[in-house]
Amino acid sequence: MHTLHSIVVIVHLLGFATLFGGWIVEAFGQRRINKVMQWGLVVALVAGLALSAPWDLGYEPNYMKIGTKFLVVVVIGALLGIGGARQKRTGS
Repeated sequence: MHTLHSIVVIVHLLGFATLFGGWIVEAFGQRRINKVMQWGLVVALVAGLALSAPWDLGYEPNYMKIGTKFLVVVVIGALLGIGGARQKRTGS
C-alpha cells in the first residue's frame, strides 16, 4: 500500500510539473493557455483527490491542508478557464 501511495504522490507532482512547465514555455512565448497546462491540472487534481483518500497508513488526514490544496487547484483552474475563454473570444 505504501508503494502505491508513493506512486500516486509522484503522479501528483508530475501533474503540477506539467502545469508549471507549460506555463514557463508560454511565459516566454505567446502567453497563451495550452492543452498541456489543462491536462497537467487535471492529472494533479485527480491524483490529489486520490491522495486525500484514507490509505490506512496509520495517520488521520489533515482536512485543513486538503481544503487549502483543493482551493489552490480551484483558483488555478479558474484562471486557466478565464484565460482559455478570453483566448477563444479574441481568436488568438
